[in-house]
Amino acid sequence: MRPAIAALTAALAAASAHAAEPPVSFVACAPGYPGTTAEAQSSMDAFAAAVSTAAGWAPGQVVASYLPTEKEGLSRIPETAVALVPLPFYVQHGAALGLTPRLVVEQKGLGPSERWTLVAKQGRVARAADLGGMTVVSIAGYAPGFVRGVLGPEWRLPESAQVKESAQVLSALRRAVAGEDVAVLLDGAQGNALPTLPFAAELDVLARSAPLPAALVATVKSRPGAARWAALDKALLALPGDPGGAAALDGIRMVRFTPIDPGSLDAMRKLTGPGR
Repeated sequence: MRPAIAALTAALAAASAHAAEPPVSFVACAPGYPGTTAEAQSSMDAFAAAVSTAAGWAPGQVVASYLPTEKEGLSRIPETAVALVPLPFYVQHGAALGLTPRLVVEQKGLGPSERWTLVAKQGRVARAADLGGMTVVSIAGYAPGFVRGVLGPEWRLPESAQVKESAQVLSALRRAVAGEDVAVLLDGAQGNALPTLPFAAELDVLARSAPLPAALVATVKSRPGAARWAALDKALLALPGDPGGAAALDGIRMVRFTPIDPGSLDAMRKLTGPGR
């Protein structure tokens, strides 16, 4: 009897300790992508509840919110424990915000990795130097270092090329076809959809990046602490195996979280290095 009582006492003590700690806060920030904080909140609440359950914690021990702009992310992420961000955001702001990448996000319909694709009007650009003086439009334009270097050294953008952020990629592609000094860097989903455009034949695919993580789960500075992160890590990896967890992931257009492989870490280090 005594071992059983001791085990129960230990479990109750652990649960009480977790309940006494402040909730672990998740912030998802995806600049340029659709949706508002209010529209996403019910899905983020469901995700937080599923993570808390998978971690064996009491309800309310995980809270989550979605922020649609870079400015909001920069304001809120320093106060949170865990951030879910696209790779360009991590490349641009990860060091300043103290982000440590932990897991790769596999997005619905995309997979755990994506290739970025640079396109321009057919015959307009033959090499990277030809982009000098042009404007390169991308949903990742808020991260100019990423846009300039994501295609590797051969297609690194010249300094005279301007980088512009815009979610209106279709409009930018039409401008390129019309002969304006515009090239467009497409993310994975946009690149996959390129062949379906009626004017696709009027565009040249200049270069594609290596496969890169589409988005990351990162811890913020020293939070949430080693023990709590270990529980969260296990919970996040386990979500797809539980019907409630899978439904919660589907609600935020995700399939699963996976560990970061060494190749992806190396690719991210090159993008965040001093040469970017």
